[in-house]
Amino acid sequence: MAAVKLALVISIDETSFDAVAVRGRWDQGVRMAASLGYDAVELAVRDPATIDHKALHSVIRDSGLAVAAVGTGQAYLKDGLSLTSDDAGIRALASERIAAHTHLASEFGASTIVGLIRGRVTHDRSTTDARFTEALHHLSVVVGSNGGQVLIEPINRYETDYLNTVGEVLEIIERVGSSSIQVLADTFHMNIEERSLEGALRSCGHRLGHVHVADSNRQAPGFGHLNFARILAVLEEMDYQGYLSAEILPAPDPESAARQTVAHLTSMRVGVNTEEEM
Repeated sequence: MAAVKLALVISIDETSFDAVAVRGRWDQGVRMAASLGYDAVELAVRDPATIDHKALHSVIRDSGLAVAAVGTGQAYLKDGLSLTSDDAGIRALASERIAAHTHLASEFGASTIVGLIRGRVTHDRSTTDARFTEALHHLSVVVGSNGGQVLIEPINRYETDYLNTVGEVLEIIERVGSSSIQVLADTFHMNIEERSLEGALRSCGHRLGHVHVADSNRQAPGFGHLNFARILAVLEEMDYQGYLSAEILPAPDPESAARQTVAHLTSMRVGVNTEEEM
């Protein structure tokens, strides 16, 4: 099959989120990703105002890597910001923070991820939907001005009770009606929530903007039971041109996990039965 474009998730800050193979010494992580043959990095950023933009640009430039996307989840996990909070002040701060993320992403021609920062269901689903839709309308205007993309990630039920499946995310995207909003499909979350990984991917169609890869146990691809040959065959069938971004546990250690991802995914070949359900 055509060569895949690989990215590695790297956290700029220390984080309590488990599924980040590289955190803290982000500059060393970027250099390691380049040495292992990655094409890009995905940057997990709590607050763009607290990072050294000049240093970040310098390290990324020297590495020769692209920036695939900018993640926002730490703004929820560490700062409690939520686009659907009952508190209007928190919603406003969350919207302001994500706008800053989109500006950082635009510096690298990257997309902005909306994951946990969307929040949880409060009061009732319709209220949460209305708040999130309003936030996405505003965000689509912000990113549309610089040609960027917003990626909404379905996340499994054990981490949030809001937007667990690809289908639910597609419904929200259709409601907003902006071409700048796409789906981020994550193989770990889909393995929990979807009846068929292949079917969920196909349902995205042209709305598929980014893919997180992790195996069934959230370790590197090849360390669990997902069939990545079939997953990659479906992506090729869809003519997916985006990145496969490793959001994985640092097991047995960060470099080994990152190396395993490259080795396993670059070994894939077409020839599997893509009609067989997973």
